[in-house]
Amino acid sequence: MQINMEPIGFVSNDVHGKKDVSWGEDVSTIRLNEEYIGGLQGLNDFSHVTIIYYLDQAVYNREKHLKRHPQNREDMPLVGIFSQRGKDRPNRIGMTSVQIIGVFEDRLTVKGLDAIDGTPILDIKPYYPVYDRKDATVPEWVDRLMEHYF
Repeated sequence: MQINMEPIGFVSNDVHGKKDVSWGEDVSTIRLNEEYIGGLQGLNDFSHVTIIYYLDQAVYNREKHLKRHPQNREDMPLVGIFSQRGKDRPNRIGMTSVQIIGVFEDRLTVKGLDAIDGTPILDIKPYYPVYDRKDATVPEWVDRLMEHYF
């Protein structure tokens, strides 16, 4: 089965190369394609959104990425690709919940999006705490991994 998608817009920011940490202060603007202008109406009532994007510069290599230490850090456990949020994934899909900075007719400005300049955006969804559970648990190594991420 093949699934085809078209971007709804693209990321514009000052991040021009891959990185694994320090995304928290990065401000990005998502510029919508013309046919989606107006689709952000009502989003200004939310504080956060979930951005789904295509990791166009990522490269998945089964031997290298199926099992690895997150961020290639030896102080992290060896885990499978589906137990981490690494960028080099089988289907190159990225997803991050971010703070809304500004909502405009043709663009959305957010803080903390871990995507580089030019990244294609696949979807934007409002953050609903009832769906995006705050009572979820993670292994202890995730807290250590994320210390300098945001």
